Amino acid sequence: MNILGPSSADTMFHEAARARYDVAVCMYHDQALIPLKTLDFAGGVNITLGLPFVRTSPDHGTAFDIAGRGVADPMSMIAALEMAQTLAKVRTAKKGTVNGQS
Repeated sequence: MNILGPSSADTMFHEAARARYDVAVCMYHDQALIPLKTLDFAGGVNITLGLPFVRTSPDHGTAFDIAGRGVADPMSMIAALEMAQTLAKVRTAKKGTVNGQS
């Protein structure tokens, strides 16, 4: 594993910089979500680390302004659920348990 950084959030997300890494770990919500939404609004996933359970969320907000109208794009939610499933499988394989249950 080759780890670079720390890097400045205002320079690490342009195309040439992104070619140097596969993952960006950011300390603050705005540091990560603004560029993520700009680069891949429909497919971005927010992952919260350091919790005793898997936690992912779509990169968009609640979108109350379009709720119930049938116009929302589900791709970010689908991506978040798929990522949660992948992370849960990895977690289970490493620990042999889910939520303390064998």
